[in-house]
Amino acid sequence: MKLRIFIGLLLLGICVQAQHQDRIHFTHADVSIAIDPYNQLIKGSVVYDIKVVQSVDSVFLDAKNMQFSAVLLAGKKVRFSNDGKFLTIKKKLRKGKEYQLSLTYSATPQQTVYFIGWPPSPSKHPDSMRGRSQIWTQGQGKYTSHWLPSFDDMNEKVEFDMDITFNKNYDVIANGELRDTRVTDSLKTWFFDMEHPMSSYLLAFAIGHYKRQEAVSTEGVPLQMYYYPQDTLEVEPTYRYSKRIFDFMVSEIGVAYPWQNYKQIPVRDFLYAGMENTGTTIFSDGLMIDSVAFVDRNYVNVNAHELAHQWFGDMVTEVDGHHHWLQEGFATYYALLAEKEIFGDAYFYWKLYDSALELQKLSNDGKGKSLTDPKASSLTFYDKGAWALVMLRDLVGDIAFKKGIHNYLKKYQFKNVTISDFLVEMERASGKDLSVFKDTWLIGTAFPDAQTRKKLMDASPSIASFYALQHEMTASSGNDGAIVQRYWKNTNSGLLKKRIVERYLKTLSADFIRQAFASDDIEIRQALAVGMDKIPTDLKPEFESLLNDKSYVTTENALYKLWIYFPGDRGKYLDSTQGIVGFANKNVRLLWLTLALLTKDYHENKKPDYYRELSGYTAPRYSFEVRQGAFQYLDGGIGFSDQNLKDLINACIHHNWQFKKYGRGLLDRLMEIPRYKKRLIQISKELKGKELRYISNKLDKE
Repeated sequence: MKLRIFIGLLLLGICVQAQHQDRIHFTHADVSIAIDPYNQLIKGSVVYDIKVVQSVDSVFLDAKNMQFSAVLLAGKKVRFSNDGKFLTIKKKLRKGKEYQLSLTYSATPQQTVYFIGWPPSPSKHPDSMRGRSQIWTQGQGKYTSHWLPSFDDMNEKVEFDMDITFNKNYDVIANGELRDTRVTDSLKTWFFDMEHPMSSYLLAFAIGHYKRQEAVSTEGVPLQMYYYPQDTLEVEPTYRYSKRIFDFMVSEIGVAYPWQNYKQIPVRDFLYAGMENTGTTIFSDGLMIDSVAFVDRNYVNVNAHELAHQWFGDMVTEVDGHHHWLQEGFATYYALLAEKEIFGDAYFYWKLYDSALELQKLSNDGKGKSLTDPKASSLTFYDKGAWALVMLRDLVGDIAFKKGIHNYLKKYQFKNVTISDFLVEMERASGKDLSVFKDTWLIGTAFPDAQTRKKLMDASPSIASFYALQHEMTASSGNDGAIVQRYWKNTNSGLLKKRIVERYLKTLSADFIRQAFASDDIEIRQALAVGMDKIPTDLKPEFESLLNDKSYVTTENALYKLWIYFPGDRGKYLDSTQGIVGFANKNVRLLWLTLALLTKDYHENKKPDYYRELSGYTAPRYSFEVRQGAFQYLDGGIGFSDQNLKDLINACIHHNWQFKKYGRGLLDRLMEIPRYKKRLIQISKELKGKELRYISNKLDKE
């Protein structure tokens, strides 16, 4: 009975805390942190200004695994408790009063702050990592409380000013305007100022070695685009159209950019493509590209998506996950509009076509979700969410749509919102009842295929032709090749021809394929490189010509397939591609090294060098994309050295969940092979720390 009473009181306490928190408002924070990267330690202080709406007898903040050396309210020490999750201050606060809460603390974050390439001490810092070590944050949702006593609640919006102290030889970037810097011996402090409130999960910083390119938007907003000093040739292709995207977004949305400046910072081994921290987008350095890669894989969509979030998510923030469409659906939609502005209408509608196919498959498989379901997939929130806005704009018209967006953003700026708040503004702007739209697009789980198909056919002649081609191919019992040939000849759309190749390649004659090869369109030729499983001898010259295309996807596919089907010319193909690296993940180089090692009589004297290079790419000093690619090729037949196995164990505890999952799956498979298990047992004796704990646990379970 006592246990039940205790649990009941505990639950009541939590409920009381939540209610009390609604009765006070944190308005401003002065944050000061100093970071020790070798011990992964943050020492900090924060002073919060508090307004009391209704009298309370306690205040709490989210504070994960922190130690507090001082807790002061109105300059006086107060009673507090710290259970490793919450900091609770026991003190009566009177309605209508304002207080200052001062906290001094330390934390060793288990997540949210990521220390990349830092050894346990400066003396063990390898020269290869000194210019590549980084620290960056990713607090999306509710995780900033791992390094700052704050709020795991998007509804608490605070104006954060922050100063950060670190080694003076590094660059520190954070939200807001850099107002000042001060140097003391080997340390430097950067002072950042914000003007408007935001949810604490959007507070961020990045530390590393950077240069930056600067621009100014048409409305005078400073744009700061960061890059690694060695990546000067990648700056223009990566940030191509950045100013144009910014100016377009301001014009299209119809509300001024809400923050003082806009920064974009690439970081290594990021958890996602990008994250829209307030005024400070952090993104994966895998998106830093050269001019060749731009055709295959560029930063434009991510660039525009994270920028759109500065309005939809950062300035106006969802109340909770039931309203996540208001952030991801809107950011996806406006990013598509930015791409439409840059690449044209046809590109825009074909991207919508591709997403409609995925959404329809999801729906047909019984996995369709409502846009109000907080557990919906990214495909639902992003792509179905964007489609919902496409159809809403059609329904209410351009003028009413833009008016509704403007009114919604102005009314709720720096506040939290629900879907109903948005729909009310759209109904007022358009004079239309949107209940059917809400039921169909927001509440309904099925994807409205008939509506989207009609929209695409009305908007895009090339997509209408593709639908017609598919129908004719399904209904016809005649010559499929002749049907495809007719549609091919009757269009000038490279995007349509690319889809024809992708869908009907196996039905095409050699003459038709030769015709497609003769195209100057890189995407059509890439579709051939990717789609052709076999290379007929009479198409060998055409396929060989793909090695000259300015596309890393094409080069990778063409090299591999030519190497497979024409073994007598392997040396020639390797010679012609030996200097190509490919994307940031070194896709072409890793393939080249593997094929060079497997090719008999090809530079036998250099094969030890080739192996050292390929094998070396599993090391932690490389990005997880490069490491995973190297593991895959070594696993495919080359074999693993002891160092590779050590690197694999390291991968199993990596912070990036995708890479960690891959590493653990590979290790589990190797453990089933006796010779590898025996080697892993021996290797475990050389390990320490997390790697030793992980492999020991695996071996103990065997």
